[in-house]
Amino acid sequence: MRIDNNKARFLKKYEERLKKVLIVGFISGIIICFLLGSLINRIRIGGLEKKYKEQITTLEDKNEQLSGELKSGSTQKGENQNSEILSSKEEGWALVLINESSPLDTEYRPELAEAVEGKFVDARIMPELSEMLEDAVGDGMQMYICSAYRDYESQWEVFNTTMVDWINQGKSPLEAYEETKKSVAVPGTSEHASGLALDIVSTKYGELDDKQAETEEARWLAENCWKYGFILRYPPEKSAITGIVFEPWHYRYVGKEAAKEIKEKDLTLEEYLSRQ
Repeated sequence: MRIDNNKARFLKKYEERLKKVLIVGFISGIIICFLLGSLINRIRIGGLEKKYKEQITTLEDKNEQLSGELKSGSTQKGENQNSEILSSKEEGWALVLINESSPLDTEYRPELAEAVEGKFVDARIMPELSEMLEDAVGDGMQMYICSAYRDYESQWEVFNTTMVDWINQGKSPLEAYEETKKSVAVPGTSEHASGLALDIVSTKYGELDDKQAETEEARWLAENCWKYGFILRYPPEKSAITGIVFEPWHYRYVGKEAAKEIKEKDLTLEEYLSRQ
């Protein structure tokens, strides 16, 4: 697909910015923040300290070693660049990549609009979102937004709760962390913090699992969301690319032009951006 000079310049600049993100330092910091905070306290309170003493000691050593790197702002530059692009009124803000290798500043706050009661999104996507939901209802769909904008603290709660659930099922702290990452974005790497992502489920089946894809509502969204500038962000058999398992409920706004090509060529956002 032919792109104009402005978009080409934006994508080139965007690619250069992404290369500057320091993955290792950021992810190590996330491990520290979550494993060595309230989670470790819960392990100790639960009487599991002896069993996981070696892991706890290892993580605490990492904490001491890496805390200085985090305080030095080694990852701040990349995070701030994503915030700057999202805040920009120039073309391209809807294509910001947010994942483990491209985190978002934890202080970023979009200008929000209430999509439905208690659920907010970036105000810029409201016209298309409203149109999509209205058309879905017109076609007989029954769906609701179960999650939209989540700030850093809210994402932390979701991530930490999921980790504790895995530990309660017998996983070690590190195993729980790895399992949680497959379905919950590490805080600071979640699209929900951008205001551009939302989780939509059928009113007939509200579970967040693969069966959601079998509902009429999920099928309607998967087939039609591109018309309104949205994509199914974490499609099946693409987790090696996105880093997240299949989520038939998670939709992300990218703009109509990009959404059309992503749909037609069966791409992820990562693949789309790498081709431009």
